[in-house]
Amino acid sequence: MFRASLLIMKHQESLYRTSWKDPEGHIINKTTKENAVALLKALRKDIVSGKARFEDVASRFSDSDTAKRGGVMGLWMRGQLPKELEDAAFALKGFEISEVLENFDGDVFIIQRTG
Repeated sequence: MFRASLLIMKHQESLYRTSWKDPEGHIINKTTKENAVALLKALRKDIVSGKARFEDVASRFSDSDTAKRGGVMGLWMRGQLPKELEDAAFALKGFEISEVLENFDGDVFIIQRTG
């Protein structure tokens, strides 16, 4: 079992181009994949360097509804999440943050293992 937090960014190539904070997809449809990846990399750098906290960044930028909880996904076991999220989370040590990855919907994300 593991605990993790998630920051997902949707973009114009995502399969589903709406989110809790952009229900009409106006911003998502204007965001290129390259821009989403670049922003995630910059945000990850700020988190890793201590300039920002994962929870604050996820709350502000994530297209996942976990943003409402600072990105917290909760407690999970193997087989409960999409493979790319699960593989990324299990590969991390406690409180490590993944590099920018892509999920099966084409969204880009970073994940932090928190337990």
